[in-house]
Amino acid sequence: MTDAALPYRPNVGIALFNAEGLVFTGKAHSAGPEIILPGRDWQMPQGGIDPDEEIIAAARRELAEETGIAGAELLAATEEWWSYDFPPYDGPPHKLAAFRGQRQRWVAFRFTGDEREIDIGKPNGDEPPEFGAWRWRPLAEMPELVVPFKRAVYERVAAAFAAFAVPMVSRGEAR
Repeated sequence: MTDAALPYRPNVGIALFNAEGLVFTGKAHSAGPEIILPGRDWQMPQGGIDPDEEIIAAARRELAEETGIAGAELLAATEEWWSYDFPPYDGPPHKLAAFRGQRQRWVAFRFTGDEREIDIGKPNGDEPPEFGAWRWRPLAEMPELVVPFKRAVYERVAAAFAAFAVPMVSRGEAR
């Protein structure tokens, strides 16, 4: 089967905004065909969607699995699926190798918890932690900080959720 004949894996991406309008980002570990490049190793949480799982439920589950975060208020979700292809991969067998790439819907949340609940070292089921470090960053910076094969999707995310990338006080919201 050629790469073009492989299916896309259904996936959800999460843009978690804090009160200052910054998004949660994690320094990703290389995982199979999702090869990480030095200087392009920051990304937002994302993960697979289980069969028959609703998109918001999948986003909340993935956010909790990858970051320990449960305190998040729904802001928006994209209606469209945005896809990216994996780069060529000749490494050891990996669960994502059965896919051409990922097709994603994105969900924006506002962080309502306490930063002390953030735990990127928390076990993620049978998987190792997704991130080795985390920080809050401007959403507009993310397309330049992610691996090139995800950049076009991140540009769409930055445009779709730009209204949330400002401090809540600037939006007239209470903290």
